[in-house]
Amino acid sequence: MKSKDEISWASEEFADVDLGDKRLNTRLMKICDSFSESPESPINQACADWAESKAAYRFFQNDKVEEGEILTAHCKKTVQRARKHKTILAIQDTSYLVYTNHSKTEGLGKISLKKGKYVDKIYSNGLVMHTCLAVTTQGLPLGLLNQKIYSRTIRQKGKTGSHPHDYLSVEEKESYRWLEALSNTEEALRDIEVVTVCDRESDFYDLFRLSDQLNSKVLVRASVNRIINKKSRYTEKNVVKLWDYICSKPEAGSFKIEIPKHGKTKHSKKREGRTATVSVRFGSFRFNPPSNHVKHRTEQLPDIDMNAIHVIESDPPDGQEPLEWMLLTNLPVNSFNEAHEKIKWYCLRWRIEMYFKVLKSGFRVEKCRLAHADRLTRYLTIMSIVAWRLFMITLIARTDPAKPCTEFLAEFEWKVLYLKVNKNKELPEETPTIGEVVVWIARLGGFLARKGDGFPGTITLWRGWKRLADLTDGWDFPP
Repeated sequence: MKSKDEISWASEEFADVDLGDKRLNTRLMKICDSFSESPESPINQACADWAESKAAYRFFQNDKVEEGEILTAHCKKTVQRARKHKTILAIQDTSYLVYTNHSKTEGLGKISLKKGKYVDKIYSNGLVMHTCLAVTTQGLPLGLLNQKIYSRTIRQKGKTGSHPHDYLSVEEKESYRWLEALSNTEEALRDIEVVTVCDRESDFYDLFRLSDQLNSKVLVRASVNRIINKKSRYTEKNVVKLWDYICSKPEAGSFKIEIPKHGKTKHSKKREGRTATVSVRFGSFRFNPPSNHVKHRTEQLPDIDMNAIHVIESDPPDGQEPLEWMLLTNLPVNSFNEAHEKIKWYCLRWRIEMYFKVLKSGFRVEKCRLAHADRLTRYLTIMSIVAWRLFMITLIARTDPAKPCTEFLAEFEWKVLYLKVNKNKELPEETPTIGEVVVWIARLGGFLARKGDGFPGTITLWRGWKRLADLTDGWDFPP
């Protein structure tokens, strides 16, 4: 049994939550602790017994439970953690959760369109999750800053065949989620330097205009080789395009970058991991509003002063496409060192891809059957926070290994862990570091910890974490 003085991580994380009933607050904390100990298990297996399982199901079915209140309490803690750092990266991205095989689940939306052999249109059913993850410039995830989970509705084309995107304002489009997250992030981190980092889907004028209005810093990978530096709204002769303009600049320098291994997908080819040498060019330009922007009818849309950084692999291996990025930012880029810094920050955008992998592949949240989208949203909100914590533990040994392990383990937990891994040796007088403890947890999950093995992976740590939970269940250290 845990001593009365031991406080679970969920009790600390949700100390300020208010679900309108103290019993609901307590149930939330118990659910989080249960899911942390067995994240890949279904609800009934993660809970201690049938009574706990029924209580968890009732919690997700309770319409009085607002997932926004759960997220708000966690976001406040994220902001507190962020205050310890000079600069925070607010990494935004969207993930699509597919529940097509759950035919009885109500309230789902259409999230993708395919063509079948005998059917012209086949939609996948599921939910859209747009997340903003706070990450330090060293790569440590501090928690969620914003999240929106919703069911997508498909808009029909007009009678003339025009697409809704041609005449709707950005506030009425699904892409508004990028602007909404940017505004919420700025509101939450008012006195903290924050840089919003996004991939190509967010490369549109309205996001950069809002960042200019809010004086908010952004770093976005370009997807459009747009015309720039126009003097008027209409097309001119001898126009200049973004890629041509920046690539005409002199090379500022080069450096080596690690390209991770990547499996074949519908959208990309298989890629082997390698160390690539990339060359860097940068320059400033005027970002002009699109000539067909719907708001031209009602207001004067301004040009926006921006900087661009072009990154390209100099000599890719045979058969491999060169790595190439065009990064857009309103941060100052006046030297190679400043450009290099922004490129390193963009490399950390992969943290949110890894986070989604933890949530979907590791926690298997798409297997959950709760019969309604509203219940799934409550479940996904909780699992998103649990996933952040275990993802953070995976990375903390790489970014801050010297901190005491009591940052994320209770005293009785590290003591049990030490005695198990070190074959019942006498407990040390000093508290072990996070770096030491993470390796011990991974060893419980099968990590060999040999000299050339590098850092343990997420799945190995999950196995070790679950084993540690089993070992500490019922353990009681004398006072």
